[in-house]
Amino acid sequence: MKKFAGLTPSVLLALGVILVAAVWLISGQFKPTPTPAENDARAIPRDTITKVRVRSLTPRQIRQEIIINGRTEPARAVTLRAEIEGRATFLGAEEGSEIKEGDIIARLDMRDLQAQLEEAKAMLRQRQTEYEGAEELKRKDLQSAIHLERAKASLASAKAAVKRIEVAVSNTIVRAPFNGVLDHRPIEIGTYVKSGDIVARILEQNPILAVGSVTQLERGRLVLGDQGLARLITGQVADGKIRYIASEAEEATRTFRVELELANPDRALVAGITTEIGIPVRTVTAYQISPALLSLSSTDELGIKGVDADDIVQFYPVRIIRSTADSLWISGIPKDVRIITVGQGFVRPGERVRPVAEEAVAGVVGAPEADTAQ
Repeated sequence: MKKFAGLTPSVLLALGVILVAAVWLISGQFKPTPTPAENDARAIPRDTITKVRVRSLTPRQIRQEIIINGRTEPARAVTLRAEIEGRATFLGAEEGSEIKEGDIIARLDMRDLQAQLEEAKAMLRQRQTEYEGAEELKRKDLQSAIHLERAKASLASAKAAVKRIEVAVSNTIVRAPFNGVLDHRPIEIGTYVKSGDIVARILEQNPILAVGSVTQLERGRLVLGDQGLARLITGQVADGKIRYIASEAEEATRTFRVELELANPDRALVAGITTEIGIPVRTVTAYQISPALLSLSSTDELGIKGVDADDIVQFYPVRIIRSTADSLWISGIPKDVRIITVGQGFVRPGERVRPVAEEAVAGVVGAPEADTAQ
């Protein structure tokens, strides 16, 4: 006590305050800061968590498709060439017009072929008479067998000469080999063509083909006669069936050509149009969603955010089965899952939320409420 006898009252007061504070701290009136584990999402009061809008998805059985990017092609296409030289004297059809099998496309002048034909026929009649005379003399033993054989050979040669000229005459007329469209005709009346020159190009448009290439793995899942759907870039859609699957891969791409045959009675489908071909290969369980609901995980995995039975946000990786202009068909999510349709950008996996069904409340906002603790 002698130590404190010389101290002033103000100093004694300060020491007393310090002593009281020390006793208060030791008594446990100040508690340590809670650990992160004590702040578990499930312990947060319900009126301080984020509200999100959710939807329950209904599973459906759909056919999974192999999607092939390709184009339309004519079922048959042929380039007609002149088999004899001559000048075009008649044209039977205009470019772009429909033609029937056997229709005349062009006629070339015969030049002196008609005269040659008449001469050859006259020689044939002479050889026929000579052969009949030699045959009669042989029956009467007035002529040897060798003379009869010579007459027979001359008759055969005369017949061949007539046939050759008749073929040349028929080649002056170019005819359509099948029903189709006269796509191109580079000659006009008066054009002189040589043997081998192009006269016309004809396309068969009914049926028409949608063609593309598939990978080595996809080829094994296709079968001739399988049904498919062609979706043209023009918006046209047509059903068809597989009529051809290549048995050998293309050397450069290691892919196999596939042809889908499409009925085209009104010629509405034309060749050369970019086309997407869908071939259903198996039935799977899938869910329909908007593409806007997709998000990426921290590891860049594609999926959607949903809410589990404890109202905790979960990230579900998904696989896209089919896509359309405004929706996606996905698989890989649990049955009866509630997906977040509004507010998914404000919550993270593992966070507790307050889910509100779309059909129950109209006008639910996606952002946290004003009194929500952050």
